[in-house]
Amino acid sequence: MKKLSLACALLASAVVFGSQALAQDKNKGGFVAPQTEIITVEQANGMGDDAFVMLKGKISKALGDEMYVFTDSTGDIVIEIDEDDWNGQNIGPDDVVIITGEIDKGFTTVEIDVDEITLAQ
Repeated sequence: MKKLSLACALLASAVVFGSQALAQDKNKGGFVAPQTEIITVEQANGMGDDAFVMLKGKISKALGDEMYVFTDSTGDIVIEIDEDDWNGQNIGPDDVVIITGEIDKGFTTVEIDVDEITLAQ
């Protein structure tokens, strides 16, 4: 009976410590790409699918379902910002932001799937 109790205690501690170790590994970070130059909406519209881009401008309109209109001095482009990519920031239409993400080209549309959004300094 004592062996069974000891085995259960060891198993329970292994589960607790193992899950803590996995949680810590998730927060270690990852690859950091070299700084990309900021481009314009006009340039982004001419780039290929999955191209990595960085743009500076304003979010001028919410379209719903995580879709927005991003505007700079050269035009507008639709962007998609997932809920977790806001990082707790509240951003309005007068705020200048920098977005990074990938071009998502459809048959007749060009959008940017945003990975990161930050307030411009």
